[in-house]
Amino acid sequence: MPNFRLFNVLCAALLLPTVPAAAEISGTGPNGFVSRHEAVVEGSPRDVWLALITPSGWWASEHTWSGEAANLTLTPQAGGCFCEKIPEMEDAGRFTLEGSVEHMRVVHAYPERALRMQGALGPLQSEPVTGILTITISKVEGGTRIVWEYNVGGAMRYEVPVIARAVDGVMGIQLTALADLLGPVETAPQPQPAPAAVSDETAGSDQDEVPPTDREAPPEGDAPERKTPSVSDVFSDLADED
Repeated sequence: MPNFRLFNVLCAALLLPTVPAAAEISGTGPNGFVSRHEAVVEGSPRDVWLALITPSGWWASEHTWSGEAANLTLTPQAGGCFCEKIPEMEDAGRFTLEGSVEHMRVVHAYPERALRMQGALGPLQSEPVTGILTITISKVEGGTRIVWEYNVGGAMRYEVPVIARAVDGVMGIQLTALADLLGPVETAPQPQPAPAAVSDETAGSDQDEVPPTDREAPPEGDAPERKTPSVSDVFSDLADED
């Protein structure tokens, strides 16, 4: 029987103003979305890793099937499970059994650097979608940065913009709780670059008025190659900070 309480709590996240250091839905499409959150904490990368792999200490109980985060475990090894125990019910009138839920499965565990898991969280579990949660950890000035990106794709019966906002809200709740446990560091907003000045010499030029068809085309056979992302590109947040 579906856990409608969990679904309602998830959708209620649409109304919650959870704000880590940075948060956004960085992309949506007809069959998917990407939720990205970032926080800087006082703890060291080791502190972050040890807390991260112990979700019972920070994951919100409201977003579990059993109603208790204490029932969560995470095995930080490839193939390991981010799982939840469903305890036996105390019922004198019948014999009950213990159950379990697999929230996600670990596909990449790099202690103190990165954790990547695959799985459809919450109500997405009933849909034929794939969700990839990548969490990266890096040392920065003043603390440790945690970047939390959940990439979901596949056919679903939910309206993508609606479920994207709900899931993004829950992701924010979880990272905020983890950051609160480790001691959040407030980061100053980054200054925006000033627009480039336009000189009198270029202000009147007609170089931007050339029709696209009149621009010089590259010679045949010299079309630019499409760059295949490297491992460094995919784990860009693991790059060492200067």
